[in-house]
Amino acid sequence: MNDPRYDSVLGRGPRRIAQMEKLLCPDAETFITGIDYYEHPRSCRLRMDELYPHLHLPVPTTDDPKPRPELGLDGKSSDPDTHTVRWGDSVTGTWQHGESIFKTPEQVFAFSPLEKADFRDWPVIMKHDFSSEEVIYEHFRAQYPADWQSAPPGQYVIAGFYNTLFMWPMLTFGWELFLECALDPRFDRIMDEFAEISRRVYRALARLPVHFIQCHDDIVTSRGPVCSPQWMHRHIFPRYEEYFGIIKAGGKEPIFVVDGCMDAFADDVIACGARGLYTEPYTDFRAIARKHDNPFLLGEGDVRVIMANNYAATKRMVLSMVETAKMSGGYVLGSGNDIGWNVAPQAIKDYLDLTAELGYR
Repeated sequence: MNDPRYDSVLGRGPRRIAQMEKLLCPDAETFITGIDYYEHPRSCRLRMDELYPHLHLPVPTTDDPKPRPELGLDGKSSDPDTHTVRWGDSVTGTWQHGESIFKTPEQVFAFSPLEKADFRDWPVIMKHDFSSEEVIYEHFRAQYPADWQSAPPGQYVIAGFYNTLFMWPMLTFGWELFLECALDPRFDRIMDEFAEISRRVYRALARLPVHFIQCHDDIVTSRGPVCSPQWMHRHIFPRYEEYFGIIKAGGKEPIFVVDGCMDAFADDVIACGARGLYTEPYTDFRAIARKHDNPFLLGEGDVRVIMANNYAATKRMVLSMVETAKMSGGYVLGSGNDIGWNVAPQAIKDYLDLTAELGYR
């Protein structure tokens, strides 16, 4: 039997609506299972897997205790010294990126991404050596069983890359310098060089024993686009079409992952070849479902509703999500803005129980 997530990405509309969640609240798992997440992480997750098998939550390999995070326990969610915030049972990476390296536009225009190539020592999320396709391939290939010639049929086996293209200048230079320099003709060369690095990446990923490849770029905020459609159609979308074509030529399907409101650019990304979107509830999911042929859609669930801890409101949201699922065979249940550590455990249990009970076409 195929994994419902596999069939959903392909738009086949399994009766049990597939569900994917970033469940980042250890206290809720302790509350639901009665097993301390930190004292017995494997036992806790195994029990969660028994209760909600359709979530396919990852299970730790050992039951060794985990340290309890200090950040957030005093009511503060962020550390001003490291620019990190509480994230699940740990903390995020720093939110400081290129600001620590680049100070002026002239420094930006003098930089060559291809000359750098090896970003293992830079704060760009994907800290890898990108000097060649083979180096990239060997890095990612090691994450899958050595004897796999291809991914098991019907299973949800996926690879992904965070810095598809837009993220590269944002993380390398920081928001302010990126936006200050983006319209200067001298920036064209820099985008061309970043594009070549990502071209190497997607050629490598297309060779992996997987069925799907997630391509991440935060090209919008919760209010909509960061850059103009003209800039996007010059620097970003033509490259997406190329990368998604490389992925499809390798027998895989591309999934586009993006935070924020994608209303302005959803059609563009799907036209470039993406199977669909994993995004956030700021986006009009039904408009996309009406316009396209069974697109993959994930992230309509809104953690702000869950956080209100109002059973009736959560049920209304879940029922609305189920109605959207009837409009697209690619729809997957999930909270696009993630279920964080500061959500009430009872509210999370209600949401998971409701989606388990009602999540059928």
